[in-house]
Amino acid sequence: MPQVFPKYANVLTWAVILGVITTVSLLGVGAMVFARSPYATLKETAYTQPIQFSHAHHVNGLGIDCRYCHTSVEDASYANIPPTKTCMNCHSQIWVGSKMLEPVRESYRTGKSLEWSRIHRLSDFVYFDHSIHVTKGIGCASCHGRVDEMQAVYQHGTLLMEWCLDCHRAPEKNLRPRDQVFNMAFKPSDLKQSNGQPHTQATLGAELRQKYDIRSLLECSTCHR
Repeated sequence: MPQVFPKYANVLTWAVILGVITTVSLLGVGAMVFARSPYATLKETAYTQPIQFSHAHHVNGLGIDCRYCHTSVEDASYANIPPTKTCMNCHSQIWVGSKMLEPVRESYRTGKSLEWSRIHRLSDFVYFDHSIHVTKGIGCASCHGRVDEMQAVYQHGTLLMEWCLDCHRAPEKNLRPRDQVFNMAFKPSDLKQSNGQPHTQATLGAELRQKYDIRSLLECSTCHR
């Protein structure tokens, strides 16, 4: 009986199989890399806002506390966008003729809110509570970065689930005393251990985790409800 397939058929078949496996693997790796890239997560992406508000100037330069504008961050699940009246508490007296601030004055006169572009946007099926994180000693800078150094605020982290879980598995890496939560420049070495030595993040985190009774909440229902 004559041979149906040529001698190289087996080699060609294995080459095709290996090619398909390699291509699928590369596509899978590429998809994972893309999903974690700044292009997909919008990490470090700044948006054009109706007013180019500089946190670096207001927080670092003028020393305005986060809670002056974001009044609900300690008590509510969300950090509110300040109303125009908060801006006008100062700007009804300073920079009153600035063209850049005209949208603020118009908003105050008409009662129509400024339309800010939202930067930190979690998925609709994710529940996040600002107040519990603040209460447990998670500093603003841990999630939002050094906002006091940003001329235009951008998203500091990826906001992917793995980013949240990294902290939930080992919260001591980000813990600080409650009275230092809003201190952007806080360093563990500013505090002393009981033996008189400066704290490291490891020693301070371990101490505060026990003091604040912090658990590693990894159940799905913690964030997905």
